[in-house]
Amino acid sequence: MCGIAGWISYQGELGAEGLRTRRIVDDMTQTMTCRGPDAGGVWTDTNAALGHRRLAVIDIEGGKQPMLVEHHGHSRLVITYSGEIYNHRELRDELRAAGHTFATCSDTEVALHAYLEWGEDFTTRLNGMYAFALWDSRSQQLLLVRDRLGIKPLFYWPTDDGVLFGSEPKAIFAHPDARPAIGVEGLAELFTLAKTPGHAIYQGMYEVRPGYTVRVRREGLTPRRYWSLQAQEHTDDLPATIARVRELLDDIVARQLVADVPLCTLLSGGLDSSVITALAAGELRKNGRGPVRSFALDFAGQAKDFRPDSLRGTPDRPYAHALARHVHSDHTDLVLDTAALADRGHRAAVQTARDLPLAVGEVDTSLYLLFQAIKERSTVALSGEGADELFGGYRWFQDGTAAMSDTFPWAEIFGKRGFSGDGGGDITRLSLLHPELLRRVDPEGYLADRYREALTEVPRRPKEMGLEKRMREISYLHLTRHLQFWLDRKDRMSMATGLEVRVPYCDHRLVEYVFNVPWSLQTFDGREKSLLRAAAGPLLPDSVLQRVKSPYPGSQDPRYSDMLRVHMRTLLADRTAPVRDLLHLPGAETAARSSGDEYRYSMEFVLALESWLRDYEVELNL
Repeated sequence: MCGIAGWISYQGELGAEGLRTRRIVDDMTQTMTCRGPDAGGVWTDTNAALGHRRLAVIDIEGGKQPMLVEHHGHSRLVITYSGEIYNHRELRDELRAAGHTFATCSDTEVALHAYLEWGEDFTTRLNGMYAFALWDSRSQQLLLVRDRLGIKPLFYWPTDDGVLFGSEPKAIFAHPDARPAIGVEGLAELFTLAKTPGHAIYQGMYEVRPGYTVRVRREGLTPRRYWSLQAQEHTDDLPATIARVRELLDDIVARQLVADVPLCTLLSGGLDSSVITALAAGELRKNGRGPVRSFALDFAGQAKDFRPDSLRGTPDRPYAHALARHVHSDHTDLVLDTAALADRGHRAAVQTARDLPLAVGEVDTSLYLLFQAIKERSTVALSGEGADELFGGYRWFQDGTAAMSDTFPWAEIFGKRGFSGDGGGDITRLSLLHPELLRRVDPEGYLADRYREALTEVPRRPKEMGLEKRMREISYLHLTRHLQFWLDRKDRMSMATGLEVRVPYCDHRLVEYVFNVPWSLQTFDGREKSLLRAAAGPLLPDSVLQRVKSPYPGSQDPRYSDMLRVHMRTLLADRTAPVRDLLHLPGAETAARSSGDEYRYSMEFVLALESWLRDYEVELNL
């Protein structure tokens, strides 16, 4: 896994400008050092400059980048690549049979030769998570490519004569011509957590949409879709469907265990992570590579502090330990204390990783600290993201909320309670912002527009009616919006620590298959994630198999809110704080004097908004 950056200028002479070009692209590339701590490189030519930071995972010696294909001493193709192609061995064999020769064992070189053989349609042959830029000197064309599900990020900034691009916005902002600014629409996107495909929040910047390439030529930029979810008839009966899901999972996990560096799994004790850990344990044991290493997150004092709420009915630790014992994993609990969650330095690191205010407060910070601790022991981790969106694991899939809602089903839940359970009551994330600002931004209207827009994209099957039709819509919304939010969080927090996290449930073959399984089959036993539970049942202890879903954990230590209030009082005492003009000051002062967890989520957001506006010197165009 890596970080990429670059600059295309058709009117300029990047190669001729020499030191200036190199300095700028070096600066852009160095912002990606956290994503690629092992090595770096920059390649420049007349109209193109590509930068790369490498996290070495496969072919440690041979995978250095930017990587070139040369002809008669001249560069034909140059790539700066981030990600993993899990079928690179099969593709290499196919390309060798077609006459291609390879100098390395890296998947990056496979991508280069696949483009030479199949042209722009080579993307349809890739299985993996990736985001890369490929410069073709023959046609003076750049391709920006992103994987089907959007596992890896890629941003771009069109210029008068080309484009700037990077794995993260910070790479683009290292260029002197790009400055962070945000308007009303960007604030609406930020406030609602809408995660609209292609929307980067910052004015002038875009994100390559999942399953898209963006072609950059002298004439301009052209997005092109190479993959999308399709509505197809499902002909397998229930036993065949369960067997196919298991077959796919076996193959996916086996592919994603390939690495030349230490590897582990993230284990919460929930169904999703337990299935991945159990499959990994079996595969590694079969190949004499076991035991699997597993890591779980816990909080100091959680055994004492834990209380069930509307999101989390049970603590993770007992279930994680049960699964670890069952599969004989080399298991470690990584325990975080409250002071670390509230620490300004840690919160600042998370903001830098996201390039935006903390989206979900301490739930972001704890994930960052978890990955930081894992990185000391492993370089690659397998995680369970995507299972809830794919198999219908969220509560609202089962209780009728999703089917009856006239908006994104998750918006009402998280908008009211936040991500930490019931602590917020009716105090929303935006409750401390000025009413005039909220009137102008109109988050509810913006969210309604994005919801209606998303519904027009949903693929349909003829004669699909009633609940089946509605649940296809809900599934599509989750896979194309909700999942994007969590994948982005996972990527930013992991890559900020130099840890590669793979997500087996986001393999496009599994997603395509399960998306077309009728809802009646997906819920054949009346529970959440019926298919996944049935497919993996023999792998798990009964306590884990029957556990009701409990989301990613949050600290319930009351001292955390006390620490937030101290930070709020400091902010309100600073009359130069940029966020003051956006606040409803009487409400903010009430929050700073409050007790309990009532304002926890809203205080987290205000504190994050303040540090973002100050540290990034964001221009507000309202």
